Amino acid sequence: MDTWLIAILFIGAQFSNSLGYEGSGYAPYGDDEDSYARRYKGTPWCAPIKVKHGQVSCRTPRGEHHKNVMGARCKIHCKKGYEMQGHPEVVCMASKHWSGNYACREVRCPKLTMPANGGYKCSDGSYYNSRCEYFCSPGYTLKGERTVTCTSTKAWTGGQSACVDTEPPVIKCPSVRDKIAEPGKLTVRVNWDTPEGKDTADGILTDVILKGKPPGTHFPEGDHKMSYTVYDRAGNKGSCRFSVKVRVRRCNPLTPPDNGYMKCDSDGDNYGASCESTCTGGHDLQGSAVRVCQYGLTWSGTETTCSPMNINVGVRTAAALLDQFYEKRRLLIISAPTAANHYYRFQMTNLQHAQCGLDLRHVTVVELVGIYPAQIGRIRHRLIPPALAVQTRLLLQISNNNYNMVVIDKQGVDKMRYTYPITAAELFTTIDTFPMRKEEMVMQQQAGLTCQP
Repeated sequence: MDTWLIAILFIGAQFSNSLGYEGSGYAPYGDDEDSYARRYKGTPWCAPIKVKHGQVSCRTPRGEHHKNVMGARCKIHCKKGYEMQGHPEVVCMASKHWSGNYACREVRCPKLTMPANGGYKCSDGSYYNSRCEYFCSPGYTLKGERTVTCTSTKAWTGGQSACVDTEPPVIKCPSVRDKIAEPGKLTVRVNWDTPEGKDTADGILTDVILKGKPPGTHFPEGDHKMSYTVYDRAGNKGSCRFSVKVRVRRCNPLTPPDNGYMKCDSDGDNYGASCESTCTGGHDLQGSAVRVCQYGLTWSGTETTCSPMNINVGVRTAAALLDQFYEKRRLLIISAPTAANHYYRFQMTNLQHAQCGLDLRHVTVVELVGIYPAQIGRIRHRLIPPALAVQTRLLLQISNNNYNMVVIDKQGVDKMRYTYPITAAELFTTIDTFPMRKEEMVMQQQAGLTCQP
């Protein structure tokens, strides 16, 4: 029985060899793998290795022609841009299967980070040799590489690019026309609309800073340089400059009249300024007392002069005589019964040395001497007719028989009376307390009018 079975198996094996089925994987009972491999050496055993995007290099145990015989070892090499997935080296086993899975997969780089305020476009996603180009939103500038490529090392060429705001904001300054100082002033109020800056990126400005006076304030004469500066959130700044020019229209300066002085307000010769002239004692003002600098750069009124006061002693009444001095001169009326009166003589001698002080205080001395019909009057070198002298005594209620001195101010008010002589210093102290005298003293001091000792 055993002999018959062995014969049948031997005949079947021979029949298989004749049909070319060597290496079918069948091993007779009692054979181990090595003996089985020796029996079927050189026969293709595992499926041929085909690797897409790669190459295979195999070595067989005994240098067989076929590279997929049992025991063959194959190393798999991927093309550039591809990487091994599985086992880089496999062995053909008795099970007619290779010892592991293998494949060449395309290299893939990490996904790029999308830049803020921008983006990128790629030719083939994140795969090998894909070329990605960055772009930025309007107002932003690319910092870094504009294009990057996925390399075989799974890394992108260049570093991470970013979109940054490097463009300064834009601001346009106002255009301010030349300004003329207001009448009577050396300044002018200047207004303009505060400019609005524009940011080319996100449109947000953090600060708008003005260097110079703000709008709505008064600007003095001159050329004032101004600027606005704006900042965006990225710290970029933009600026613009403009100027405010203020001119003062001026007339040709006036000079004080001879024998007088002048007081001007504002700057003295600017548009709207007024100048008031006053004559010194014993002089009448001719022309315009007050003149104003007009827009056309001419002075209003007529030229001012101070001429010696013309006293008319030919008037018919004492009131008409005194009216000539109203608001012009103060009067010091000295009355005595005779020219030999010792009070009269002492007073006149004392006043002879004080003529400058009298003129400075606008005082005119009127003398009334004698008793009617031998009565005479005198204003400096002008004689007053006896009848007019009598009227003057009657109007002022001055006694004919005694010494009297009356002080009358510019408004015609009887201010002081004396029945005895006084010194010039005492008289001047009294007059300096009269109305208008303080203003006169200030103007005279400004004009430099004093009495030298």
